[in-house]
Amino acid sequence: MKKNTNLRSLAALAVEQVLEQGQSLSNVLPAMQQKVADKDRALLQELSFGVLRTLSQLDWLVNKLMARPMTGKQRTVHYLIMVGFYQLLHTRIPPHAALAETVEGAVAIKRPQLKGLINGVLRQFQRNQEALLEEFAATESRFLHPAWLVKRIKKAYPQQWQSILDANNLRPPMWLRVNRNHHSRDEWLALLEQAGMKGFGHDAYPDAVRLETPAPVHALPGFEEGWVTVQDASAQGCMNYLLPKNGEAILDLCAAPGGKTTHILEVAPEASVMAVDVDEQRLSRVYENLKRLGMKADVKQGDGRYPSQWCGEQQFDRILLDAPCSATGVIRRHPDIKWLRRDRDIADLAQLQSEILDATWAHLKTGGTLVYATCSILPEENCEQISAFLKRTPDAALHETGSVERPGVQNLPAADEGDGFFYAKLIKQ
Repeated sequence: MKKNTNLRSLAALAVEQVLEQGQSLSNVLPAMQQKVADKDRALLQELSFGVLRTLSQLDWLVNKLMARPMTGKQRTVHYLIMVGFYQLLHTRIPPHAALAETVEGAVAIKRPQLKGLINGVLRQFQRNQEALLEEFAATESRFLHPAWLVKRIKKAYPQQWQSILDANNLRPPMWLRVNRNHHSRDEWLALLEQAGMKGFGHDAYPDAVRLETPAPVHALPGFEEGWVTVQDASAQGCMNYLLPKNGEAILDLCAAPGGKTTHILEVAPEASVMAVDVDEQRLSRVYENLKRLGMKADVKQGDGRYPSQWCGEQQFDRILLDAPCSATGVIRRHPDIKWLRRDRDIADLAQLQSEILDATWAHLKTGGTLVYATCSILPEENCEQISAFLKRTPDAALHETGSVERPGVQNLPAADEGDGFFYAKLIKQ
């Protein structure tokens, strides 16, 4: 059977699986990329991510230019036309090539009879592009976020909401973490320059490097040898508050894919680290990261709400709880979050976070440190969560992060900065 190797139709199918079946793009895309030549994988990724990043614009255009919506089995065509619009609006692909390849995609998804329709809609867009975009710019959809999320971000950040939405719509920078056991950051930056690339350090996070231009990992000096790891700057910020020490028993909870587990072991190679995650499949990534860096940790599958099931009565000197959250701080990396999350999810996640916090606190030694972190920007999951915890937990004290009125430190996404991220450092008295 002939493989479908039409990139545009594969991107349309990937987007369809996200929006119609609730799959995450990072789960769907690798299988699609297997179907195309190595040289085409980056473009397939760009088209799939790009359509989800600008979805409300593309969706508005399709609905505007079509007499009636494509439903049922024809729905893939709706997404294929979106892929066409995305190329015309947001890439440097020559318009004639974008058009021809997108129309040809109808054959790959076994809808050859609709080639004329697809061609007609795309050409109509080309003819009226300026007027259409002007009309779109006056709609609520122009923010490229669902209305419920815009409303929440506006309420939480009345001054900054627009810059947050803008940052979410950008392509993310590529941040790396230099393994201090091999090189200092400056030494590794010199190696990077020798390899013909340029990077910049972060003012607040001592191991963080932002690449001027994202690059494949195999091009990075010493990646296979464990000299460097891909990890966002804000995620690295956890170590500024956790401050792990050699000889301590440290729990990394909700640890997959293992970026923070390995960072703990880079800072404190003699620490005894337990890495726990509820998702068995994602734990394989923790093992891969440990193996590449030549490290050991006690890796376990377990639910954060029931610690006694996986650690018995054990007490820890330090706990890093990177709590399950809405991931609203990492939308630029995972644009599908905007369309997979629902408003009602936030209360459910806040409830889950508070249960995990309470259960985990019992396993922290007196005098020990717990760092609560999320990649969310929503107060319900962050400062309000910690505020409520402090009120109901007499032996918990906030340390160095925020104030009693507004506990914790909130990073917001910005062009050359880290992702949206929250930290609160708690000490058990």
